[in-house]
Amino acid sequence: MPQVFCDGRAIYKKVLKDFIVHKKGLFIVAPSGTGKSYFVNHQKEKNWVDGDVIWKAAGAIPKGDWWKEGLQRVFEVDQKCDVVTAECMRMGYWILGASYFWLVPDAIVIPDLKTQKRYILDRQKNAYDGGARLDDMKNVLNHRAWLLDQAKQHRIPVFKSIDAACYSGWMT
Repeated sequence: MPQVFCDGRAIYKKVLKDFIVHKKGLFIVAPSGTGKSYFVNHQKEKNWVDGDVIWKAAGAIPKGDWWKEGLQRVFEVDQKCDVVTAECMRMGYWILGASYFWLVPDAIVIPDLKTQKRYILDRQKNAYDGGARLDDMKNVLNHRAWLLDQAKQHRIPVFKSIDAACYSGWMT
């Protein structure tokens, strides 16, 4: 579908209305199946926005298993997500997501693999809402490796859990 840029204030206002605006926007990346959506949906104060929610609302993420369409498609979608994330950060929102291409995140979360597999399996069994499945582990492992390489290359802090990344105080 051909893309255009337009005034997105109505979309941002609707999706972000309940979230806290901070002095500085932040972006934390964690691979699929690490509990990002669960964390956002269960936080006491609405500090962190689920990247998937704002990206879908803005049209950056298409419906379906788009990440299975090949690396070029992943790059295309991730770049669109970067534009939306950059806008959210500019406005002072804290975003937690898995998609990015050129926008360097403030932190990365890489849980131990056993924990991530358990989260993926639990999601598959109970309330599958999209994202990686156990039969996608090759892609999950590749994403983890790429994120660790990005962390090293750009000196991005790496945390073992979303709680550690979001509550450790490094961002203030």
